[in-house]
Amino acid sequence: MHPNPAFRKADDIQNIAFARSRGFGALVLNADAGPLISHIPFALTTDGTSADLHLVRSNPILRLLDEPQSAVIAVNGPDGYISPDWYEVDDQVPTWNYVAVHLRGSLTRLPDADMQAMLDLQSAHFEDQLTPKPPWTTSKMTPEVRDRMMRQIVPCRLNVSEITGTWKLNQNKPDAVRLRAADKVETSTIGSDSQALAHLMRHTDTLSKGS
Repeated sequence: MHPNPAFRKADDIQNIAFARSRGFGALVLNADAGPLISHIPFALTTDGTSADLHLVRSNPILRLLDEPQSAVIAVNGPDGYISPDWYEVDDQVPTWNYVAVHLRGSLTRLPDADMQAMLDLQSAHFEDQLTPKPPWTTSKMTPEVRDRMMRQIVPCRLNVSEITGTWKLNQNKPDAVRLRAADKVETSTIGSDSQALAHLMRHTDTLSKGS
C-alpha cells in the first residue's frame, strides 16, 4: 500500500464495497520456496470479516492448509499511466494512478461438503448482475457431472483481520490540475478501465477520512 496518507482516505466501508464488487484478486501466501500466488474469485461478506474462495485440488497452496496460514488477497481496480504533460504545470514527474485493496488474514481449508453451497454463493453474486438473463445455478447441471466437478475443487476461507486500501487519484494535486489529468486519462490506452479511473479522479471528494 502506498504510504502517502493522501491516498489512504477511503474507509473500511468503501474498501469493503470495492472488494465485494470486484470479487477477484491475487491470493498470496509465504512458502519455504518463496511466495505462492493464485488468482481467484472470492465472495466477501458485507461486513468484510471473511472471504470465501475455492482452489483446484492440485493447487500447492492446499498443501499448506493442514493448519491456518497467514495470507493476503490483493484486489486491483482501474489503473493508468499519468504523463506529466497532462497537468499543464512545470516540474512534474510521471506516475501511475490506481485503486487497490488488500484483505489480510488467516486462510483455512473448509470441509469438502461446503463446496456446492460456496459455489452457489459465488456464482449468484455475479449472475445477479447479468439481468435480465436468468441466473445460472448448479441445479442446471447433471448431478453426476456436478458431483465430479465438485470433487476437483476445495473450499477455503480467509478470515479477515485487516483491510487496507490505496486510492491513488492525484489527490495531492490542485483540483484543476487533477481534473486536467482526468480528461487525458479517459482516452488513454495505457492501463486498464481508463474511463472508470477518470471518473474516480473527478470524484475524490467522495472518499471518506481514513478509518
